[in-house]
Amino acid sequence: MRFFYTLFIYLYAFALYISSLFNIKARHWCEGRKNFFAILKAKCAGKDNVYWFHCASLGEFEQGKPLIRKLKENVPGITVLVTFFSPSGFEVKKNDPVADVISYIPIDTPRNVRKFLEIVNPKAVIFVKYEYWYNFIDKLSESKIPFYYISAIYRPSQHFFKKYGKWFANQLKKASFFFVQNEESKSLLHSIGIDNVEITGDTRFDRVHAIAAQPYELDFVNYFKKDGKLLVAGSTWVPDEKLLTLFLEPFKSDYKLIIAPHLIDKEHISNVLNCFSSYKTVCYSDCNNLDLSEYQVLIIDVIGLLSKIYKYADISYIGGGFETGLHNILEPAVFGVPLFFGPHYKKFNEAVELVRLGGAFSIHNSAEMNQLVLQLDSDTEYYNNVCTICKQFVQNNLGASDKIFNILNSVNYE
Repeated sequence: MRFFYTLFIYLYAFALYISSLFNIKARHWCEGRKNFFAILKAKCAGKDNVYWFHCASLGEFEQGKPLIRKLKENVPGITVLVTFFSPSGFEVKKNDPVADVISYIPIDTPRNVRKFLEIVNPKAVIFVKYEYWYNFIDKLSESKIPFYYISAIYRPSQHFFKKYGKWFANQLKKASFFFVQNEESKSLLHSIGIDNVEITGDTRFDRVHAIAAQPYELDFVNYFKKDGKLLVAGSTWVPDEKLLTLFLEPFKSDYKLIIAPHLIDKEHISNVLNCFSSYKTVCYSDCNNLDLSEYQVLIIDVIGLLSKIYKYADISYIGGGFETGLHNILEPAVFGVPLFFGPHYKKFNEAVELVRLGGAFSIHNSAEMNQLVLQLDSDTEYYNNVCTICKQFVQNNLGASDKIFNILNSVNYE
């Protein structure tokens, strides 16, 4: 089976190189791996006691940050290496000071794995949430390098738990420990013979709480919002943007919209501008010396502001719930902001829980959202209750980073 897996990895890499001829994201992925080992060797020169965190992309990096900080505060003399699979994570965070070294992860071939581990020589490895690179897993196990999965979540539909998934389940058994988000994940791992599991929750709660606790003011948001109400829409895709144009029409005298698309390349931003062409719209990058209070729609075409903008929202909309997969709903929830998103959210435990509690609303179209917003606007007590549910939900789930760190320390992870 490993032969076929490795063959697939080679074919996957080849397909990405072909795609790089016409796809900019694939091009970044390939260019970022040029002279990879020489660059990694130079970055890691003189570094020892390395704790390697691997993150698929930006969201997983934010998820891993609280534990990285906890380790650096409590374990002296360590070096933290962070690797990314996706260029969307690496390009944004390649200079983040929380890590000592930031790099891509190489393609998961036996040769690359061997070279990577020879250069890095990690003391321990932490995979954030998921990413199962089986040649890395095999070599880490063979080399007796402990590796862990944090904030992991499992579902019955995953191949580990299918009749045909025995080989994959056996690879999973090589991990040193699993820190999972919920009881279902623990039970599923038990069902395939994995008992080194603890329910510790999701470190993203700690991360969004830390962001919200920082004192800050975004003057441009205050100028834009003025005395009206504000809908903040984050990480949107085309279906979300189309829905929001329809939602805004009957509410344009009451609400302004700040929208932060998931993609901020010129082509997509141009499409968003066209989508909202019937409203007075401006991009953040063009708003200098403008009276923002005169505008109805503000497009955030830069990275790094969204999580702080939610502080000013009266309601929020989270993109990805129609086709790509729901994005981070905890960033607005921590501020006690009612949440709206599309119907495809069942894979996201925090979304399922907030819908159940009544702090979030899954919608299929703009008419459903309009009706719910009217209800929130007309009933102050109901609105305040929804806000409280969201904020309390985050508060009740804090502490995953401390739990993980304490368990690691209890097994002499020092």
